[in-house]
Amino acid sequence: MHHKIFRGLAAALLMLPVALWAQESDFHCGANELQRMGALIAGHPERVQEIAQANAQLEHYTATWGGDAARDGDAYVIPVVFHIIHNNGPENISDDQVRDAVRVMNEDYNKLNTEWPNVQPEFLNIVANVGITFKLAQLDPNGNCTNGITRTVSTLTYNGDQNMKNLIQWPRNRYLNVWVSAGAGGAAGYSMYPSAVSGSWGAPADGIVILSDYVGAIGTSSLSHSHSLSHEVGHWLNLKHTWGDSNNPGLPQNCGDDDGVADTPNTIGWTTCNLRGATCGSVLDNVENFMEYSYCSKMFTNGQKTRMLAALNSSIASRNNLWSAANLVLTGCSGPAVLCMADMSADKRIICAGSSVNFSDESYNGVTTWDWNFPGGSPASSTNENPVVTYDVPGTYDVSLTAGNSTNTVNTQRPQYIIVLPTTGAPLPFSEGFESTPSLPSADWMVNDINQDGSFQTNGSAAYTGSKSVRLVNTAAKSGNVDEMISNTIDLSTSGPTTISFRYAFAKRTNSDNDALRLYISKDCGQNWVLKRALTGTALSTAPVQGGSFTPNGQGQWGYSETSPLSGDYLAANLRVKFWFQSGGGNNLWLDDININGTPLGISGAASAPGASVNVVPNPAGDRAEIFANLQDAGKVSVDVLDLLGQQVMHVAGGTRPAGPVQWAMDLGSLPSGLYLVRVQQQNAVQVVRFTKN
Repeated sequence: MHHKIFRGLAAALLMLPVALWAQESDFHCGANELQRMGALIAGHPERVQEIAQANAQLEHYTATWGGDAARDGDAYVIPVVFHIIHNNGPENISDDQVRDAVRVMNEDYNKLNTEWPNVQPEFLNIVANVGITFKLAQLDPNGNCTNGITRTVSTLTYNGDQNMKNLIQWPRNRYLNVWVSAGAGGAAGYSMYPSAVSGSWGAPADGIVILSDYVGAIGTSSLSHSHSLSHEVGHWLNLKHTWGDSNNPGLPQNCGDDDGVADTPNTIGWTTCNLRGATCGSVLDNVENFMEYSYCSKMFTNGQKTRMLAALNSSIASRNNLWSAANLVLTGCSGPAVLCMADMSADKRIICAGSSVNFSDESYNGVTTWDWNFPGGSPASSTNENPVVTYDVPGTYDVSLTAGNSTNTVNTQRPQYIIVLPTTGAPLPFSEGFESTPSLPSADWMVNDINQDGSFQTNGSAAYTGSKSVRLVNTAAKSGNVDEMISNTIDLSTSGPTTISFRYAFAKRTNSDNDALRLYISKDCGQNWVLKRALTGTALSTAPVQGGSFTPNGQGQWGYSETSPLSGDYLAANLRVKFWFQSGGGNNLWLDDININGTPLGISGAASAPGASVNVVPNPAGDRAEIFANLQDAGKVSVDVLDLLGQQVMHVAGGTRPAGPVQWAMDLGSLPSGLYLVRVQQQNAVQVVRFTKN
């Protein structure tokens, strides 16, 4: 076994800053990347020297530490907090997935994982019971109740860098901080060695960043990814990769490097599970080590245990305070779980009458009894941990939960928690100009302010028609954020082909903005959504680029959009409509004149009759338009304008006409804006066409 020789500061730095971990990939993790600490290290050469000195100090301590006989066989307990940084995507993993990750770590560090007895026989006698137990914190830095999980909404989740860490961190001398993210700079995760963050200036970088799909073995993760945190904790406790300080396994020059552990054979490192692999003159490489990239990690060695426990007993980066009796009391990890908060979740909070909701207890900690109350639901009460409740009558309903154990009970009340919509919605025609809507949400519209930064709201500063519309305040700072405006149920079951139309106004702030507006519909009360219209970038813009706050200055700065006719299964009794907007750095979005209109079934049949040929030009029309038709027979004809209920609102022409092409002019100045039908009726034929009046 070769031992690392210090070759001055440059060589020392190779040992220090960052170690990254990836599985099931030929990706080579980045190593020794001090720049990941950003402004903490950039422009501070004196801190590089501090790191080298701390590393030398920790290596000396490790070499001379004789163990702790008083704690032999006694587990070290480490309080842990998981900071889930998310943008409301799959990276916002469940509490259960976090708890599963803690389970896996505890199995790996206490020789309890089911795979370790299957390691190669040559290594069975050195599989280590490291004796470290990880516990989710039960008290936060202020002494308040916690489940050891925080959630922060930020687009920095895609970066996974120091700026993301700066969003939230609990004191590193009291907690192991784990940040869960959607990105980690091209790696599955990374952690600093203790010496790299030993100074007080390095505290904000101390902890582990891990991708959400490498946390535990359930949810977004998998069994093959589940040991990634065990690997990262190894780095956090001063373990190197088995081949040394490179993150490039498989290279011949790795034989000249070393991990500072006597019982891990020198190796070039593995990215495949070659169980009988042997390199660098060894009889057999420890391919199944947690500090390999081999996809089949199962064990730490006794030598690695000694190195990690030395780091844990050293004052470098405050590791020795974490497991102290005083700190375990401060973090709530010193004894049995303390029941301190009742909490709940529901898989759906908006349903149609007759549907069910799956409730889950999220109380903490150590809950053994549950007393639920569901006014308006069936059952109306339950003592199950995770009950299923059906709601048959439209309305808004409260939910309460009392959670208990043998010594305590805690309660939570959730007023208006469940919204039950009518299975048969509002009849057609549905017209929304927001003139009588004081604010949102309303009886007809709900808003989903996903990023909690303001969403769709009624506004009297501009409108296409009338005096009010809906505005979504949009700024460059909201880039990537999503907002939704969702309708109540609407009944299309007695309609023929139906269109949805709306007016919109939008301006970019810069030419490079790429905001997006989408219209979705649901034929099952919002359980599933189908995209019907999409407007992005230039196609969404209705006004010139504006740096200030955009308000349309007249009808000329509004656009019009209409779906293709809905038919078949989409003519549902509980149709819902959703306007979805994602900021791309642009300006404000405005919506007005949302119309959902279907042709009455009798008229829709006539409109699709063989040989029918009638058009309105232009369409959409202004105050004047022309009707072009092809009459199948000579004779009397009647031309009328109808509303979408089939009622006549204007008589255009009558009399006798020959067969063939014919044309009539329409004066539409007296008609309000909206959707209409032109009906050309003869004795043996009826032709119908839909048009829009602006």
